[in-house]
Amino acid sequence: MINNFIHSKAIHHIHEECGVFGVYSPMSMDVASMAYYGLFALQHRGQESAGIVVNDDGLFRDCRGMGLVNEVFSQEKLQALGSGNMVVGHVRYATTGGSNMVNVQPLVINHHKGRMALAHNGNLTNSYALRSQLEEKGSIFHTTTDSEVIAYVIVQERLKCGSIEEAVYRAMERLEGAYCLVISSPAKIIAARDPHGFRPLCMGKTREGAICFASETCALDAVGAEFVRDIAPGEVVTVDAQGIHSQRGHCGKVPKSLCVFEYIYFSRPDSVVDGACVSLARQQAGRFLAMEHPVEADVVIGVPDSGLEAAIGYAAQSGIPYAIGFTKNKYIGRTFIAPSQGQRENGVNIKLNPIAPVVAGKRVVLIDDSIVRGTTCRRIVRQLRHAGAKEIHMRVSAPTFVAPCYYGTDIDSAENLIANHRSVEEIAQMIGADSLGFLTLEHVKQLTGSDTGFCTACFGGGYPTSVTMADRKNRFEEKIHK
Repeated sequence: MINNFIHSKAIHHIHEECGVFGVYSPMSMDVASMAYYGLFALQHRGQESAGIVVNDDGLFRDCRGMGLVNEVFSQEKLQALGSGNMVVGHVRYATTGGSNMVNVQPLVINHHKGRMALAHNGNLTNSYALRSQLEEKGSIFHTTTDSEVIAYVIVQERLKCGSIEEAVYRAMERLEGAYCLVISSPAKIIAARDPHGFRPLCMGKTREGAICFASETCALDAVGAEFVRDIAPGEVVTVDAQGIHSQRGHCGKVPKSLCVFEYIYFSRPDSVVDGACVSLARQQAGRFLAMEHPVEADVVIGVPDSGLEAAIGYAAQSGIPYAIGFTKNKYIGRTFIAPSQGQRENGVNIKLNPIAPVVAGKRVVLIDDSIVRGTTCRRIVRQLRHAGAKEIHMRVSAPTFVAPCYYGTDIDSAENLIANHRSVEEIAQMIGADSLGFLTLEHVKQLTGSDTGFCTACFGGGYPTSVTMADRKNRFEEKIHK
């Protein structure tokens, strides 16, 4: 077990979601390499661990480890996985459950009706209650993740019905919260998305006829698969030797609540999420910011990476020139190892460096995607001052955070959110900016052209599901045990 990783929010402040990937091929092929490239494209969704499980006609071979995709999978390890006709892959950022080897996915579960490999993106809100029920009936948990809870619920239902896809369908009646699943049984690949559609999941097809499932379309592009469609909220899709089958009995029972942060921060700019281009949505956020918070300035710059498109949009709307204001060290991920807290706090200086001639003596509009506690943006503003910026007007392409998230986005508890006890003017003074403006909740719902159903709970938009005291207690305990 590797448990000496020290993680830092080096630049960004929102912990990212996990990424899932799966393939069903009509013939045996090098599906492990397909998963490797798919996960590499989803690396931005999780940098703590990665795993691949290859299914070769019912024989499961897996490789999992802590670290980035290219650190976990060497050429020798991929070759050892061998060929197969199915594969499930996962990159993880720890939300529920600690960051250690025992929690690395995909999980491989053995039960008397076969084996199952499961990859999960999201966060259950009733995991505490479900885990308690399962333990009372004798279940022994080997991880601290809610993904294992999902796996055990599916196994319970599998004992009552005739197929794995029916078991997944029935399990969804007991699961609450956010989950996208890619599951391999000995003979099938199953993909499922929770009825609210909190997280994205899409399907593609290669020229060779392999069916792929991925958290984002960029992963389909990486393996040469053509986008077919998004998995609908509440849908269960099964692929086997007889073809593709869909169960939609859970669809449309509740309003869609896609996490709006998929457009603001999580997803890669080149991905298309539920029919909308992420890059264009972020540019729209910048245009809205320019309308809401205009200012006289000389240059617009963005904080890499998710602030760049919003900065382009702000510049286009305002007429203020856009420029690249920072050099980013591409060899440091969103998480990195450091031996002390003081050195971790210097991560922003390691990862970003202002381009002094771009900002020196100028009035700068600085665009970023969010402010949670304020510590990171304060350091960035300080860097710009040191580089000679005359004025710094910060604009944020999201509203203020006022509530914690229970669906997988690691928004801190309410008392630690800077906007909960400070005005915008006080926050500006705290971070050292001359002015500060946040995107309004009304406009964040319009990033894709219309409000097609977003979860905006962390911005005060209300929780789409009931959140009990047990959920709140469970989340608090999870954060303690990380």
